[in-house]
Amino acid sequence: MSADVSNDLTIRHPGIGLAGRVMFTLIFFLSGITHFTDIEGYAGLMPSATPWKTFWVLISGVVELAGAALIVTNRYPRLGGWLLVLFLVPVTVAVHGVDMLANPDERLRQIQLSFFLKGVAMTGAALLITQLGVVADRD
Repeated sequence: MSADVSNDLTIRHPGIGLAGRVMFTLIFFLSGITHFTDIEGYAGLMPSATPWKTFWVLISGVVELAGAALIVTNRYPRLGGWLLVLFLVPVTVAVHGVDMLANPDERLRQIQLSFFLKGVAMTGAALLITQLGVVADRD
């Protein structure tokens, strides 16, 4: 299924595509690295019933870094998008969604709501990448 976008505004420039890829993946690179430098901190964010927390922190760091690298380099960006979706859905729901609903502090619930919505937005962007790829560096 394809949509007719001939009447839509189109500004294609390789620099815009590169800037978008860098801006989208920056958070995943920084977070992915800190998954290895602050394992206990990330494990502490997980719900208490989560088994093998250290394992999941390390795996999620690898998935974040791999997904971001595939998107920013424009090498298999759709696969990179799926890797980030695989990371974002459980983190958004299990970490931010649970705390957004269960934290006894109203202010912290509002902060987690913001994190939850950010996760939803990033998941949406990653899903778009899984379907559309990214802007080509050259036409």
